[in-house]
Amino acid sequence: MIERLGIGIDITSVDQFKKTPYSKKPNFYKKIFLPLEIKYCLKYKNSYEHFAGKFALKEAVKKAINEHISMLDIETFHVNSKPTIKLRGKWKKKYLFLASISHEKEFAVGMVVSEKLELL
Repeated sequence: MIERLGIGIDITSVDQFKKTPYSKKPNFYKKIFLPLEIKYCLKYKNSYEHFAGKFALKEAVKKAINEHISMLDIETFHVNSKPTIKLRGKWKKKYLFLASISHEKEFAVGMVVSEKLELL
């Protein structure tokens, strides 16, 4: 049924993260990203594009499910180079997602389709 589906999209400026370097403000990043997400982004020369992409994806999740959820309860990672989302805590088995991220120099976009699972 259509009521079980949600869609979310977010666009984020890469400069938002460039202006707050991880090396100078790690606590800023730790409030948004899980340790493995930080490690993933920092392995790239253009790490701020990756941070912006993950941020946009997390914001898109929040819009798709329309629930108050902490950024740290949204886990993003890649499987076979495709963005994947898992929720943590009380949302762990409540949703399934399709996701896409794109980033290019100044902006990053995250797009999510969510499916709310029926309670058994």
